[in-house]
Amino acid sequence: MRDLIVTLAVLGSLPFILLRPYVGVLVWSWLGYMNPHRFTWGFAYNFPFSQIVALTTIVAVVLSTDPKRIPWFGVTFIWLLFVVWMNITTVFAIDPEVSVPAWERAMKIQLIAWITLMLINDPQRLRYLIWVIVVSLGFFGVKGGIFSILTGGNYLVMGPPDSMIPENNSLAVALLMTLPLFRFLQLSYTQKWIKYALLAAMALTMLAILTSFSRGALIAILAMGVFMILKTPYRFRIGLVMLVMLPFMFAFMPDAWYERMATIETYRIDSSAMGRINAWYFAYNLVKDFPYMGGGFDTFTAELYIRYAPDPLTVLDSHSIYFEALAEQGFIGLGLFLMLGIMTFRMCSWVIKNTKEHEDLRWAYNLTSMLQISLVAYAVGGIFLGLAYYDLYYHIIGMAVITCGLVKKALAEKNPVEERQFVLAEQPTTEVGVKVTTDAK
Repeated sequence: MRDLIVTLAVLGSLPFILLRPYVGVLVWSWLGYMNPHRFTWGFAYNFPFSQIVALTTIVAVVLSTDPKRIPWFGVTFIWLLFVVWMNITTVFAIDPEVSVPAWERAMKIQLIAWITLMLINDPQRLRYLIWVIVVSLGFFGVKGGIFSILTGGNYLVMGPPDSMIPENNSLAVALLMTLPLFRFLQLSYTQKWIKYALLAAMALTMLAILTSFSRGALIAILAMGVFMILKTPYRFRIGLVMLVMLPFMFAFMPDAWYERMATIETYRIDSSAMGRINAWYFAYNLVKDFPYMGGGFDTFTAELYIRYAPDPLTVLDSHSIYFEALAEQGFIGLGLFLMLGIMTFRMCSWVIKNTKEHEDLRWAYNLTSMLQISLVAYAVGGIFLGLAYYDLYYHIIGMAVITCGLVKKALAEKNPVEERQFVLAEQPTTEVGVKVTTDAK
């Protein structure tokens, strides 16, 4: 029955995708983040739903006469360079047979992310996308929170099987990145029942994050809390909520949770932590031999561990977005990866600064403020997880770029001078119809 329900839902969406191509982005996001087919037991489990939706979306884009334009900013150029660089490093990969399947997966994610830039081109569509992401990942947060309450927090909360976030640590970081999007939606509606429903979902999701037993997630929570208190004008209110909620959640945690968190200080005698450090040494030793190109996708293999790891018998994946990018894409790839995150963060700051006095752009102010918190969660939580190519991160970048483009357009309609100043600050630009001049007149 589950197989039929999922199949009918996906196939039933195809005509709507052909009529409105942006629906394809929403359906693909639902499949990518919730992985509903992984909750079936028959033919639907491995059925290529995502590929069918992606191909239908591409056909719809080609056939559609609606305007389709990518917002070109500095972030977009760096992003494009990073995608091109990943293709180049795959050509020169140490083991192409291992790298190519991972490259295909990464390029599919990038393709949909760039299609998102073209099709999600107004605030309403952007809100639809955020709802899909929140519901899809929030499903695991709410379900995990309820499961933790029923079991006393004694069991790990896990992600969907055979996905990019199947285990507790990766799910925890994905949920942390999603929490600010919950808050954005809460700020976007006046109906009390929606606000309370989202608040309850956020509380259950936070509980699910804690009962994931992820040490990296705990550090990321602290980083997010500090960032929120420093950035928000409602410091007292947020601090009060944290002081009230967190003690209750920590009191709920079993003794095993405290023992797990205590290993942050005693990492030298913890095999899991030492395995991560071994993987990081492996990445650094490998990139010394391949400094420009790295080893290509999925280079953390047993064969290479023998050559480059201090402990060749402990074979793990990268366990860090930074060492993953370093080992697989080289120093150049790591530089582009870091620049992409930093420039996206700065783009959000620009939007925040230029929309805080415009009530009609309050949605953009709220969204980019929350996206910055998501970026902090990814940057800190990713220290301990190999999620350098996770689609949610690139959707967050895409949402920042889309928002900036919409804000730029709105400000240009209000005041052409603001548009000219923005264009000068964002050199170079390739937008048709924009003429840059330094004439003092």
